[in-house]
Amino acid sequence: MKKCGCRTGRATRKRRRKKKCSVQSVSLCHQPQYVSLMKFLHQRGFTSTLLQPSYFSDTGRGMQAQKTIKPGKMLIALPLSCLLTTSTVLKSYLGHYIKSWKPRLSPLLSLCVFLVCERHRGDHSDWLPYISVLPTTYTCPAYFPDDVVALLPTSVRKQAMEQREAVLEIHSSNQDFFRSLQPILSKPAGEVLTYEALRWAWCSVNTRSVFMSHPPSPFLSGEDVYALAPFLDLLNHRPDIQVSAGFNHASGCYEISSAVGVQRYQQAFINYGSHDNQRLLLEYGFVASGNPHSVVYVDTGVLCEVVRGDRSLEQKMKFLQENNFIHNLTVSSEGPSWRLMTALRILALPQTLYPQWKSVLLGQPLTEEREQWCIQTAWTLCQHLLLDTHTVLDKISHLYKRCAVPIREQLDVVRSIREEERCILGRCLELLQGMQRQPLSSQPEDTTLTTV
Repeated sequence: MKKCGCRTGRATRKRRRKKKCSVQSVSLCHQPQYVSLMKFLHQRGFTSTLLQPSYFSDTGRGMQAQKTIKPGKMLIALPLSCLLTTSTVLKSYLGHYIKSWKPRLSPLLSLCVFLVCERHRGDHSDWLPYISVLPTTYTCPAYFPDDVVALLPTSVRKQAMEQREAVLEIHSSNQDFFRSLQPILSKPAGEVLTYEALRWAWCSVNTRSVFMSHPPSPFLSGEDVYALAPFLDLLNHRPDIQVSAGFNHASGCYEISSAVGVQRYQQAFINYGSHDNQRLLLEYGFVASGNPHSVVYVDTGVLCEVVRGDRSLEQKMKFLQENNFIHNLTVSSEGPSWRLMTALRILALPQTLYPQWKSVLLGQPLTEEREQWCIQTAWTLCQHLLLDTHTVLDKISHLYKRCAVPIREQLDVVRSIREEERCILGRCLELLQGMQRQPLSSQPEDTTLTTV
């Protein structure tokens, strides 16, 4: 019979649990593509050794601090010579073609075409060390097939379709310019500047560029605020991190400082802005866990479906639209937004009290019974949204089992935003349940209730 081992103490068990839950990281700096990237940047004047590319078990690729960085200190300073901007493009072999083309190209398109051409040039590309570390595919909605787009929440689904259409339009409307580049291409322009290639470049610029205002160029059309920043763009976003970022004309560098600092061997994060997860998905192709800015958007179609028995619904919706109360109706873990509750208060009023509708928008309170109707309707609305969320999560599980890896990566992002939606709606329902004082399932009678 085996002897029982000594029982471990509380401290040992805590250490074991901590080790099990801790984030693991692996340095990437010795991989050939990162060695080439650092050599490329050092040749252009970049000297920092504070950060190194690493793979983290929780976020994937990111940046690890090589030593403790104190609050307020510089995370990274990338010289102008390392930034890829429209000035870079106009000084390159593409410059002649862009400068002579009319109508003028946008700064975004100029950068996209440059990325595609540089990737096409392969070993002859000056920017190959940077091109080599860019993702080969993205989880932005522009990459989503129809069956994945259909799984998105209604509000973001519409924007995802618009994003795909925008990239398609850019590609189809610039075919003549693409063909004009044939002298510098080793293959037919139609085989190089494909829709897929342009989509990759568009997502590269859209997800990885930093904001940097440039003087207007006589050769380009529209505002120019893009700068691709090799190495710097490996920093991941975290919504609770505070940083200061911008181009310092005195030092000639794009600089990022951390307000909170970073401990040695920990991942260094930056903040892209106070964006909810739908915005992060659309613009950057990822979802941030524990995002305090996240909300669930209530589509007006769903709102109308929940209160479809109201004979004056069309007039009320028109009134809300005229007063800019038709969009950004949301619920969060803290309950329905003020805008949503205000819209519901308008829907709670009878047509006979039309002169008071404007006062309600300005904060005039309702009777207790009407207010309870609003709470009940918000509860029904959340139930409706939660049912849709559960249905979609089931569809994702079935689709996940029979799709390829790239689609699985897209489904992972959609599942994350839907699971977050489920949590938000669940907490909101609990809150609304506690606010209900009496069960009301229909709109209050016009003849018995008046506003206070």
